[in-house]
Parts: sequence; C-alpha cells; structure tokens
Amino acid sequence: MAKRPTIQDIADEAAVSVATVDRVLNGRLRVREETARKVCEAAHRIGYHATNLIEQRLRADLPELRIGYILQKERQAFYRTLTEEAERAVRTEPGIRGHAMFEFATSQSPSEVAGLLLRMKGRVDAVAATAVNHHLVTEAVLELKECGIPVYALLNDFAQGERLSYIGLNNLKVGRIAAWMLATAARRPGRIAIFVGGHRWHGHELRETGFRSYFRESRPQFRILDTLVNLETRQLTYEATLDLLARHPDVAGLYLAGGGMEGAIQALREVRQPGDVALVVNELTPESRSALRDGYLTMVIATPLRRICADLTGMIKSTTLGKDGNVPSQLFLEPIIHVPESV
Repeated sequence: MAKRPTIQDIADEAAVSVATVDRVLNGRLRVREETARKVCEAAHRIGYHATNLIEQRLRADLPELRIGYILQKERQAFYRTLTEEAERAVRTEPGIRGHAMFEFATSQSPSEVAGLLLRMKGRVDAVAATAVNHHLVTEAVLELKECGIPVYALLNDFAQGERLSYIGLNNLKVGRIAAWMLATAARRPGRIAIFVGGHRWHGHELRETGFRSYFRESRPQFRILDTLVNLETRQLTYEATLDLLARHPDVAGLYLAGGGMEGAIQALREVRQPGDVALVVNELTPESRSALRDGYLTMVIATPLRRICADLTGMIKSTTLGKDGNVPSQLFLEPIIHVPESV
C-alpha cells in the first residue's frame, strides 16, 4: 500500500523547512504569500490529504469575491469544459477568496435568461453570462447594474450600453476565417451553407456577416445559400443537413456558426465520403476531434477557454475590489485553430 504523504514530504517537494510547512498548516505565524503558495502547490502535487486546509489558511484573510455564471446547455461538452475552467480561474485567482455560482438556461428563451440574471441579486458581486441579445435581457442587466452588480457578456455580446464589458472572440473575424477555409478546402466551386443557432445570437450574426462578406469580396464563384437556423440542437442539425445534401448535391462547404455540430458530422458520415464536403465548426469536443481525425471535418475554430476565464476573473477582481474604472468595452482573444494534422 502506498505511503501516505507527510509534512516532511511537502517540505521536501517545496524546498522549505518542516517548520514552515507547519506554520502554513496551522497558521501560527505569518508566512509570505509566495512561500505559502509554494507549499500549497507542493501539497497538491504529492496528493497531501489536507491540501484544502492549506488553501483555506492561505485565503482566510483575503477579500471574498462571488462571481455568478449563466451559461447554456449544461450537459454539452463545451459548456462542461467552460464550467471547469471558470471554477479553476476563480479558485486560483491570487488575492481573493473566490466563489463561483452557476446557473444554466434550458432554452434560448430571453425570459428564462432574464429570470436567471435577476436570481443573482444579493447572491454575487458580478455576473458573467452567455445570453441572447433581447430587450428582456437588457432590462435585467440594467436592474442588476442599478443594484451595483456589473454584468459581463461572455462569448456572445448582448445588452450593449448596459453590460460592463464583452470578452470573447472577434466574431466577425471568426466568420471570415471559416469562409477562407471552406473556399480553400472545397474540392470544386459549388453551394455553401451556413447554420446559426438563432436570430438573437449577436455573435452568430457577426460570424454570418464576416462569412458572407468574404465570399462576396474574394470568392464570387461560390453560391451562398439562405441561412439555416438549427437552435443549436443535434437532431435538428442532423435532419436539416441530410435534407440540404439531398436537395443540393453540389454543396461544397458547410459552416456551423454555433452549436449542433454533432448532427452535421453524423449526417456527413452517413451520406458523404471524407472530405467530399468541407466542414468548419467552432470548439474542439470529443466529436469534433474524432471528425477531424477521420477526415469529415476541415477545421475547428476554438475559444481559448482557460485564457478567457482567467482574464475575466482578473478583470472582475480589479473592477469590483480594486475599483478600477478603466474597463475595456470589449476584449478580444485570438482563436485556437485546429486542423486534422494538429490533433
């Protein structure tokens, strides 16, 4: 049976004395934050049983910061990863005792999201949300703002003029990247299709605008079909893709500006050979990774979730606790590009 890690093991791993580890564990004397953090990280690495206690000691005198998150599709791989990264960012942000609280919308209904926003009153110091752009959502953001709770638009912009800041990708640029890839990878000129999650997703609208503008300017030989709405659901995307391919056998490329990629991938696997239709989607998930490897997917444009969550947490800390008024109205991060040879 493996030996249980001891205080001596922590001291050896952290390159400090046993007395220093004891002070961190028991809080008898003050220890420099840098040293205490080194001890905590060493305890994590070796699997020390009282690591949580060390973290509590580290944060006991720090100001508390409560951040609420309103996200979509709790069971979807992308949002599970986003939740994990947000929790990690809040837990590890230096200088605070951070707490993350999550609510998940079950639909794209603006009234549901507005209700989730208002439920955060009195429970958090700031809110980050992925939400549709709608007057009901804007009214809820304004009400939180009047209560001193700033709202940050995460990944998809909304409530412009009332939310404090937007953090995510430059979605106009994302749409142009997707268009360039499809035009480059298509085996022949033909029809190009685009799916959006709904007409209230500001980010999807920007992606569609960038997508169409690229083809108008640079590749007029391709014909862009009317935009399809898939509500970001797998089944609707699957059925719509099968119907699209049956009605337009010359479809050369397909872009999913939002969710539902699993349905498109499934449809292509059933009725097309790998690479016959160029496909670009957003976010690397187990399904998109597998499709890249198998040749059914041309490119994934992914959001750097760890970086976004870390930057967002730091921004909230500085504005909520540091009273920093210099908040950018929007913060764009560069996407991560994945192609078959990179996975």
